[in-house]
Amino acid sequence: MHFRVSPKLQQIVRGDDLEYILSLLPDFVIRSKQQPAALFRQLCSLGVGPLVVHEVGTKFTEHPGVAELSSQFVDL
Repeated sequence: MHFRVSPKLQQIVRGDDLEYILSLLPDFVIRSKQQPAALFRQLCSLGVGPLVVHEVGTKFTEHPGVAELSSQFVDL
């Protein structure tokens, strides 16, 4: 499991939401190494606060906007 984020995260997300997300990301990385399956299940059902998961599958060709956006992301 790998985590990638937009290099513009601090411009896209602001205020309390940014603080919340920045507090979660290191925990996600640690938990992905310790309990990847449990974390994946939790993330797939995430829809709380500023974070909402949207499933796009594995074929980015079906979602060109997501493919273009994610190509700019960087590893945590």
